[in-house]
Order: sequence, then C-alpha cells, then structure tokens
Amino acid sequence: MVNQALEAMPKLKLNTGTCISAVGLGTWQADPGLVKQAVKEAVKVGYRHIDCAKAYKNEDEVGEALQELFKEGVVKREDLWITSKLWCTDHNPADVEPALDGSIERLQCGYLDLYLMHWPVALKKDAQGTGPDDFAPLNVAATWAAMEKCYEKGKAKAIGISNFSVEKTKDLLSKCKVRPAVNQVECHPLWQQKKLWPYLKSEGIHLTAYSPIGSSNSPFATINVLELPTVTKLAEKYKRSPSQIVLRWNIQQGHSVLPKSTHADRLASNIEIFDFELNEEDLKEFDKIEQHRLLLGDDMWINDKTSPYKTVEELWDGDI
Repeated sequence: MVNQALEAMPKLKLNTGTCISAVGLGTWQADPGLVKQAVKEAVKVGYRHIDCAKAYKNEDEVGEALQELFKEGVVKREDLWITSKLWCTDHNPADVEPALDGSIERLQCGYLDLYLMHWPVALKKDAQGTGPDDFAPLNVAATWAAMEKCYEKGKAKAIGISNFSVEKTKDLLSKCKVRPAVNQVECHPLWQQKKLWPYLKSEGIHLTAYSPIGSSNSPFATINVLELPTVTKLAEKYKRSPSQIVLRWNIQQGHSVLPKSTHADRLASNIEIFDFELNEEDLKEFDKIEQHRLLLGDDMWINDKTSPYKTVEELWDGDI
C-alpha cells in the first residue's frame, strides 16, 4: 500500500527546481499528545510532506516522531519535505535566523525544505497575544532579506510566504532578491482564491492550500464544506468520500494540500485521491459555489491604533 501511495503521489516543481509532494500532513490544531503518532502513521502510509510552524507549539513532538522514524529505518531525512514558519514575534531581521534554527532544533531535522513568513504582521518579541500593545512596526522587505540569507546558507532549501494577498505579494516581488517559492493560504471550494491563484501562477509561485477541506471542526468555521450539495452529489457519483472529492478538486487546480488528521483511517483516505479524476463538467460545478471565507479568526490582526490593518479587507486587499 505504501509503495502504491508513493508511486501515485505527484511531486510539483517549485521555482527553485525542488519538488514538493502534492499532499502533506497539516499539524495545525493537532491535539497535544496525538501529533507524534499522527506523523509516524502518516509517513508509514505514504506521506512525505509535513507542514509545521513554531506557532503550532508541537514541533518538539513532530521532531520526536521524525527521529523515531529515522532510527527505525522507515524513512531517511532526504526523503521528506519539512516546512516550518516564521512567527510574527520574530520579524526583527536579527531574530529570523535564530527562529529558523529553533525550528530545526525542535524538529531535529538538520535543515528545512521550506520556511515561510507566516503572516504579513509583526509583533513585539515578548508579545503573548495580539492586543494593540503587542504590535511592532512592519517591514516585510527587511524580514524577507533576513530569510534570503538563511536560504543562501542552505538552512532552508526554499523560502516563501503565507497569508499574502495579491497586492502584498506584488509589493514583496518588487523588493526581493529571492522570489518566494510558495504562498500558503486557505483554499477550498468555499474560498477558491479566484483572484490570488491566477496571479501566483503567472508569477511562478506555487499555492499550497491549508484547511483544504474547510476545517469544519475549527471554531472559526461557519459552513461545512463537506456538506455542500455539489460535494455530496459528486461523492455519490464517484463513490468517494466528500473529503476526497474536495481534496481532488484542489489537486486538479494545481495546488498542494495540507489536510490535518490524527486518525489512521483518515490519514490513509486523504492520500487515496490519485486513482480518479473529476471530469471537466463536474469541475465547472465548483465555479458556481458562492464564495465565503471560513477561517474568520484573522480579525485578531485588526485594530485602528497599532496594526497596519484597520479592517480585514485591508489585510486581504479585497481578495476575499
């Protein structure tokens, strides 16, 4: 089964020339104590792409899982794609490399395949929340320049961004030396990134979808993607689960996806999506779905005193 999964799993080439596996394991909101076993199970059933972040507060557990997998001979480090992210408290250029080093140390992985700027937001080094007193001046270009140095040193094989709108990506491209390889954003049938995706594609920047099945268990989710009539109808037609239909839709857009699960059966199901295709007529059904953002928690970045963004619309520059 593992060999079949590995053979079927597409690898998508980035603008660095490196290739990212089409399906990765998301570790955001993975329950403490469960993520270690989820990572081990995921790799054993065929995952080779693990998405992490300092902000998820579980990199130590992921690192323990990786070390056990290496020692057991299940996989070698060079067989895996490991992503982590620069948190907003580490935007000061002097803090970027130490932050990356911290993730590498916690993950016990030697280097990162991809390091992302988690949000276009800067917080004070000692910030414990996102209140008005926690924000720091934002200088994306200066932070990015520090990330470029990490890339040049080989500590990250690729660097990228996350939660960047079209306009914020354009602004970075006008100032950067190393172009971002990836923009990781929320993407699913209810928020298809119809403005952002064509732009990223035109610039050679890969889109990785987090919450690709809508994170129905998230406290921020307001509509269950898996219960959309289009999804349930196609699940019945193709004799697949709603999750597999939604993941397959994302894959056929050219995105990589990061479904999250700590259940062995779902981990396996989420990569069993490469033995069928949605036909063109069925893909067009997704175009008719009214668009809604689901993860509405980004209002934590909004205030009219110290944040660079007074409204969610300013944060996303009308990409909603």
